[in-house]
Formats: sequence, structure tokens, C-alpha cells
Amino acid sequence: MTTQRPSTAQAKDQAKRLRLKMAEDGTPISHARALELVAHQHGFRDWNTMVAAIGDGPPGGWAVGDTLRGRYLSQPFTGTLIAISMTEPGWFRLELQLDEAVDVVTSARFSNFRSRIRGVVGPKGHTVERTSNGQAHLQIDLG
Repeated sequence: MTTQRPSTAQAKDQAKRLRLKMAEDGTPISHARALELVAHQHGFRDWNTMVAAIGDGPPGGWAVGDTLRGRYLSQPFTGTLIAISMTEPGWFRLELQLDEAVDVVTSARFSNFRSRIRGVVGPKGHTVERTSNGQAHLQIDLG
């Protein structure tokens, strides 16, 4: 049993990976069975009990004052979570005060440093918005 509960999206990803691995090993299982096994791994009686316990809380159980790591406009950062609110189930508006300002401009001619950032992230810890190279504007490390 793990001590930190995953988000519903993380648990579903675990079930998907388990199902693929079991199939590779010659023991295919249904998606429902994979969900049940993931729930058991986290100490719950069944999938429904686990989902009820997890709710639609933020990934990793984020709370104001937590230190988060990730990437903002492709720049790595570490910062303090200073505000969080749910915009819809599984999606959270975050405001972070960065430990060190990050330069969000890639040009050698000028810079634009940011020390406070905001964004709405989903169950996998990233924004829907993407940069021109396909990276999420804001990506929070969930591991």
C-alpha cells in the first residue's frame, strides 16, 4: 500500500500500464480488472471505494505552501504554491511564487523574467495551452 494517493487520472494511467504489461506477459486482463487491482495496490477494497476516497482533489494532494517543481514555457522551476482553486472536476487554477525567476524568452537580444506564474492544470499536471514546439505552457512534476 502506498502512502500518497494518486489522482483518478494517475490511477487510470496505472491501470492502463498494468493491463498492457499483463498482456505482454501472456495474461490479458480487462480494463475493469486492472482498475480493481490498482485500487487494491493502494489499499482500497475496490475501484469505486478508491474513487470516492480520492475525489477530484488536486494531483499529489497539493496544498497552499507546498513546494512544486516543473517547467514553465520550457524553463525548469521550483516554487511555492500560493493559491489553488478548482475550475472544474480534475482541473485546478494554480498560482506559484518561483524560488528563482525564469527567463521565458529564448532570444539572445532581450529577456523577460517571471517570478510569479499562474495556470490551469489538469489531472496529469499540465495545461492545455501549448508552445509552438508542442510543450505545455505549465507542467508540474507529479512524481
